[in-house]
Amino acid sequence: MAQTVVIAGAGHGGVQTAASLRHNGFDGRIVMIGDEAGLPYQRPPLSKAYLQGKMPLETLWLRPESFYLDNRIELMPQARVAAIDPAAKNVTLGTGEQLAYDHLVLAVGARNRLLPLPGADLDGVLYIRTLAETDALKPRLAQARNIVVIGAGFIGLEFAAVAAAQGKSVTVLEMTERVMSRVVSPGMSQHFSSWHEKGGTQFRFAARAAAVIGENGRAVAVETADGARIQADMVIVSIGVVPNIEIAKAAGLATGDGIVVNEQLLTSDSNISAIGDCAQFPSVHGRRLMRLESVQNANDQGKAVADRITGKSAAPYAAVPWFWSDQGDQKLQIVGIADGHDTVVVRGDAASGAFSIFCYGGGTLLAIESVNKPGDHMFGRRSMGEGKLLSAAQAGDPAFDLKKFLQG
Repeated sequence: MAQTVVIAGAGHGGVQTAASLRHNGFDGRIVMIGDEAGLPYQRPPLSKAYLQGKMPLETLWLRPESFYLDNRIELMPQARVAAIDPAAKNVTLGTGEQLAYDHLVLAVGARNRLLPLPGADLDGVLYIRTLAETDALKPRLAQARNIVVIGAGFIGLEFAAVAAAQGKSVTVLEMTERVMSRVVSPGMSQHFSSWHEKGGTQFRFAARAAAVIGENGRAVAVETADGARIQADMVIVSIGVVPNIEIAKAAGLATGDGIVVNEQLLTSDSNISAIGDCAQFPSVHGRRLMRLESVQNANDQGKAVADRITGKSAAPYAAVPWFWSDQGDQKLQIVGIADGHDTVVVRGDAASGAFSIFCYGGGTLLAIESVNKPGDHMFGRRSMGEGKLLSAAQAGDPAFDLKKFLQG
């Protein structure tokens, strides 16, 4: 069993790794290095409940300070790993300090993809990923009147729902033809775009932002590629993230769209693991190599690495992926990966705002997308985890009993 585990990254995956190591009986040294101030925190509420002021700061913490003290987890906030020396088995921090490890876990996450346009550095162009960014955004949202959101993914739409509910004029620019096009079926996209439009949000699809226009250093409009100008005293950029692979690449580890790992989440160096948003792993669900931006994935991979380090289990990572997004009163929950689906079955009444879309590829269930149907979502997580896949005919029969199906 490794004597010193250094965890680079203090997000969901890093904290879960440390917690699972102690839960499994690991008695060695654990050092967790995070580049932000304060205690590690939850990210999902930043674009929703915390932004709205419905969630106080102390409820964001993943664990209280006492947890780290009681479990002898050495938390190093406002620090970063600047370099890895795999041969010497140590990391160098930004301060020049070196830390030796027996095993290194890279949970370094991802960062906002920056807007590559003229005017992107103007006052009023903002992002939502970190606590500091949301803290800077909250008072400005109260003063804003006209908002342009660039990107119709989860974060952009979650923010749009909050802003529209506060009476702001919200326009969403999306390069593709529909919302959340990377992660949901066309039918689910249509449901959510219609719901947002009813709340006052306007969409411009197949629209490319060309520049942010400013006056006296402040954003006042967004210009699109076709020459249109949309008034905006606030511009929210939500165009995806970039995995933090630089230190791994510099250390000679295999990288691609992430830090490449094997079925056991080991990098090309057997003393280094990578998990979470930064890791590109072989998946039994969908594409051969996959990188998932998901709290569930980060947590499950943290547990899997801790199990391997402590000798509890060396099983290949095979957790069923699942995601969620809360947009106003619409709770979207997804289990599985719908890439490559060719058939959909709707279960429930979409008009009621509570329904599920079952996505099939070649007759095999690939994913279930649910809106305000937590029972369907939990069914999907269990059934797909156990390999009990509902047929399209069964899913399409409203009288078919999902609970009895799970019972055998």
